[in-house]
Amino acid sequence: MTERATAKPTKRHAASTPFGADMRKASQNLRSDAGSPHAPVLSEEVRQAIRPGQSFALLQELHILTREGRLNQDSRRKLKQVYHLYKFLEKLLLELPERPHADGLADDGLTVADHGAGKSYLGFILYDLFFKSRSTGHVYGIETRAELVEKSQVLARHLGFSRMAFLNLSVAQSTASADLPAQIDLVTALHACDTATDDAIAFGLAKRARAFALVPCCQAEVARHLGGSRALMLARTPLAELWRHPLHARELGSQLTNVLRCLYLEAMGYQVTVTELVGWEHSMKNELILARYTGQKKRAAAERLRAVLKEFGLEALLDTRFTGVRDNSAAALMDNQI
Repeated sequence: MTERATAKPTKRHAASTPFGADMRKASQNLRSDAGSPHAPVLSEEVRQAIRPGQSFALLQELHILTREGRLNQDSRRKLKQVYHLYKFLEKLLLELPERPHADGLADDGLTVADHGAGKSYLGFILYDLFFKSRSTGHVYGIETRAELVEKSQVLARHLGFSRMAFLNLSVAQSTASADLPAQIDLVTALHACDTATDDAIAFGLAKRARAFALVPCCQAEVARHLGGSRALMLARTPLAELWRHPLHARELGSQLTNVLRCLYLEAMGYQVTVTELVGWEHSMKNELILARYTGQKKRAAAERLRAVLKEFGLEALLDTRFTGVRDNSAAALMDNQI
């Protein structure tokens, strides 16, 4: 089967820019993997730390391995965190059954959309460890910063990761993009700030995603709503003391946001698990939300979501963030086949 081409480059092609020239020069210095005469000589300790089949060249380009093939303390911790997240994603992908192709032809394989991809560390590691050894499957990195998209395109070409594509789009724009397939199997959003996580959820629902892996970050929208209704809520309920002070409103808003997201995913037919991404000693932005589509939309979750929104004076979010549960009718909670 002919592999799908990577996404079209941005308006300024890498080869015609100073940035592109720098990348071409840097690519000439890429160390080859084990077996090449230029491959780094790795210590036994480093070899034990790296997963079998991992590209040394990729780890060097991600600055996890030094050019001499060494791991410092910071990169060792980063590698441990990356592998810890990969274990969750690998399990999710392996649990997904093959999808029947619409025209009866062989399936193109699993698809992953990584939102707020940044330098696409997650996408590259996922491709290297999971997709590289398979003949099918695609990883899409979605990022608003054109220079990072361009850099990722160049790196993917030089590593031979032909089933990776990088799109210079916002999360909202990507939902309607013709460069993405009609269905995405796994949607990831790692440290997507504020409402970007909600946009990734909306994208996944529109793309009939079969799984989500979300690590929210810096969510402030709910805190803003709580602050705007503070005086009214203080007169209504003593619970408003929980967010009377701005610092408490920010902390409560962050916690409440993730609770609402989990209820929303359950209401939309997903089984949700919440766990730690890494130890709290490494990062406070640590919550990992994993969701698998089951097709069983939970009416109780929808009702609790609306009840929580009402209790905190956040009903307006039904018209912006949680639009799938606005209607309380049975028809609105009927399953859609994914």
